[in-house]
Amino acid sequence: MGTWGTGLFDNDGAADLLDDLIAMPEDRRLGALRGVLSSAAAERDYLEAPEGQMAVAAAALIAAARAGGTPPAGPVPAPGLTVPEPPRRLAVLAAHALDRVLAPDSELAELWDASDGGREWPAHLSRLRAELTGDPD
Repeated sequence: MGTWGTGLFDNDGAADLLDDLIAMPEDRRLGALRGVLSSAAAERDYLEAPEGQMAVAAAALIAAARAGGTPPAGPVPAPGLTVPEPPRRLAVLAAHALDRVLAPDSELAELWDASDGGREWPAHLSRLRAELTGDPD
């Protein structure tokens, strides 16, 4: 799965997304994040792992930009990457994308369920979702 830890950015999909964002002007980054999140949230068939990884990283970046700090599960491994403050509706979309990543027909959820980090990873996503929605539950 191209993963080296249970953190939100500890995988190839997140690294690819960060590389893409760094290469683009700051004013295009929210649109790129919206595209990643929309794609994952709208997937009605099987959600592949790379798309799920990118959606998780995008959601973490949205949460960080809304909070004005670092993502809930640690620093972004891309020094200097800035994302403009997103509107509330983008945080809602990010929460929907996380729901889709955690769904039974998600490759990423299946892979984590079968791994040693199977309990820690969904806990990271639950905290991230709470950060996005402002709901502590």
